[in-house]
Amino acid sequence: MPEEARKILAGLKPSDGDKAVAEVQRLLDGRCLAAVETGPEGVSKVTAGTRPVELVEQGWRACLVKVVNRAGATGMLRADSPSAQPVPNGPKDKVAERWMMLMPHTAQPLLPNLSGLGLEYTVLQVYSRDAGNRNAVLDFRLEGGQGAGKAFLAREWDFTKGPDGWVAENQSELDAKTGKLIVKSLGEDPFITAPVVTPRGKLSLRFWANFEKGGMAQIFWWTRSRRYPDGGHQKSIQIEPGAGKEYVVDFTAEDELAGIRIDPGSEKGLIQFDWIRLSREDKPAGPHSRAEITFQARPSVPVTFKVAEFDGTPCTAAFLIRDKEGRVYPAQAKRLAPDFFFHPQVYRATGETVRLPAGKYAVLCSRGPESIPEAKELVVADQPVTFSYTVQRWIDPSAQGWWSGDHHIHAAGCLHYENPSEGVEPSDMMRHVLGEDLKVGCCLTWGPCFDYQKRFFTGKPDNVSKYPYLLRYDVEVSGFGSHASGHLNLLKLKEQIYPGGDSKKHWPTLGMNTLRWAKKQGGITGPAHSANGLTRFVGRIGETQDGPHGLPNFNIPAYDGIGANEYIVDATHTVPGPDGKPVPALDFISAMDTDRVAEWNMWYHTLNCGYRIRVSGETDFPCISGDRVGMGRVYVKVPGQLDFDQWVDGIQSGKSYVSDGTTHLMDFTARTLEGKTLEVGEQGSEVRLDKPGHMLFTAQVAAYQPGKKSVPVELVVNGQVLNTVEIPADGSVQKLAISAPIQRSSWVALRVFPAAHSNPFFVLVNDKPIRASKDSAKWCLAGVDQCWKMKEKTYAQSEQEQARADYAHARREYQRILEESDR
Repeated sequence: MPEEARKILAGLKPSDGDKAVAEVQRLLDGRCLAAVETGPEGVSKVTAGTRPVELVEQGWRACLVKVVNRAGATGMLRADSPSAQPVPNGPKDKVAERWMMLMPHTAQPLLPNLSGLGLEYTVLQVYSRDAGNRNAVLDFRLEGGQGAGKAFLAREWDFTKGPDGWVAENQSELDAKTGKLIVKSLGEDPFITAPVVTPRGKLSLRFWANFEKGGMAQIFWWTRSRRYPDGGHQKSIQIEPGAGKEYVVDFTAEDELAGIRIDPGSEKGLIQFDWIRLSREDKPAGPHSRAEITFQARPSVPVTFKVAEFDGTPCTAAFLIRDKEGRVYPAQAKRLAPDFFFHPQVYRATGETVRLPAGKYAVLCSRGPESIPEAKELVVADQPVTFSYTVQRWIDPSAQGWWSGDHHIHAAGCLHYENPSEGVEPSDMMRHVLGEDLKVGCCLTWGPCFDYQKRFFTGKPDNVSKYPYLLRYDVEVSGFGSHASGHLNLLKLKEQIYPGGDSKKHWPTLGMNTLRWAKKQGGITGPAHSANGLTRFVGRIGETQDGPHGLPNFNIPAYDGIGANEYIVDATHTVPGPDGKPVPALDFISAMDTDRVAEWNMWYHTLNCGYRIRVSGETDFPCISGDRVGMGRVYVKVPGQLDFDQWVDGIQSGKSYVSDGTTHLMDFTARTLEGKTLEVGEQGSEVRLDKPGHMLFTAQVAAYQPGKKSVPVELVVNGQVLNTVEIPADGSVQKLAISAPIQRSSWVALRVFPAAHSNPFFVLVNDKPIRASKDSAKWCLAGVDQCWKMKEKTYAQSEQEQARADYAHARREYQRILEESDR
């Protein structure tokens, strides 16, 4: 066709208007998917093309749509189909018929709207999940412009003359060039806003954008009655780098809408918006028309994976597959488990396959943060092909007995769908654990789909576990029970459900009562997503100067969330253990998935008061992050063969460190001048000195952070940095040795902010307890009062008396510690 078109068009003169139109139609009409006619009120007629539309399984094709624009319409032509509805979150009986995707190509040099000319052609991109002959009904309507389509449009932004009301509010810059809105992201929390007023109801924000960096973007909105964006008025979307596409975010404004905010990801980079529009989805459908179209999709090509560890052992790894346009394969909107639709990568083992159309693909291969990501080219022709990947590692902590784990992942809720199934199965979660080289995955059943997911609890690792990879089900108290005072991770349970029922409605509302039950059966416990509720402040303790990175700091949090809130009370308590003897109510505080300063600051203050709570690493997948499991990790020293109970006991004893996987603090050891040596987690991590003196702290430390020459390893004593040593950021293991004077009873730890933190040693001088800071005790006292102010109303009337007693106990403890502190 291109040569034929060139010859015909070359022979036309400017005066050949009608002839040119006729020749264009002769060339293009036979290749059109459909012909659409507009009338005064909108789309009046749709006629199917003259021949079946050729597609390819698992691939995209750009199709022409002829528009006979008798009415001179200037709105956007929208196409939809029952067959193009998403599969995730859709009914089970509709999965087979939802085989296609539609995406109008409305980016420059094309225009998003019709021009108003009597004849024009638009481009509609069509994706087929399946091979074979299929029919689909396509429905066309106009949105915006004049006529009935105008009612659908709440606001359309035009960037030909400027930003049109959009403002760079935080860590961003914006400008309008060549009809596009250009946004420059300058930090980790960029966002832009625009005022917009439209009545309450169901709305849809659409935009065509090109993102330089991928990840998760967020859309916030606010209303006349709620004038600030918040977590209750927010939607997250997966953004794809390197190629423009249309994004759609549906939401409901419960009151008159007042404004929109776009957070375009958490990485620095450029974002280009060709257009942005807000449409109403609650208006009665205006004039529209539909036609049944016949499609023929030829089969794609099977690609078989051959995946091995560096030593040749077959394994599972992560593969992010993109074509030259930046489109992801398999298409996310058509995925069901074991491939998760909310992140772009898929996980495959040796012998497993994907199907791809012929073409060239860029494949990013990896296997967890200790692997070195590798970008490879995949060329698919017309015959089956094998794709090989061998994992390259910069470190393997498990070879030294340090076993990675994530104590907080989910198989239901948040980004997981509740239809066509109630979350996903253990085998699906295990695939992701294997693909990220996460040795232990703690899959926590919580509010969503609780009654379905509870069947997977056995009190031991699930049968899908493949040594040395273990998956075990336990509980997060979230969406029920005592969740309002702070979610709780309950690990190593023997009984999954609180006595008195068989589900989630009867659980206690006081966190301490939940902990009493969990600890009585030998559970390992700690708050989830710790910083939630600790990043807004209501006051400050004195004039004490904050430490490096704001650690510690003395701002009093609002305690208005679901993180380590009641923790400030629970940390002071002991409760009966399995043998009736008192044990700490809490074993650990969670880290690595929320604001690092806030989560570590809470921990530091309670350590300064002498409480020996450890730190453990989590992701809260796919709630705080749907990128992958194991983004926050805890590495536990387990000698010999990995065993789940020994591993989780290592969290309790502190024989562990937390990390995002880029930095490792292995074999943290303390040595006295007398030569006594103790490794962290042994003998309660307690070292006793008869008098003040120097100690030597050693560790095997490594960091792999491309783009950096070195990273600082800090020795932290009672929350203060006592010494800093720079190590190369090239992945090499460094033998670290730091001498430190210990003048009084102290806790001592290593950290690389914000990537990793060891658990502490507790050094007691002259048998005195750790009383590191009066101001820390004051901060904790103020926290108890603020927490009660915020949480009292969340406790059931039947538990109010116990709640008051538990809070009073915490006040007495912190007051006693304050009086015992001498500085």
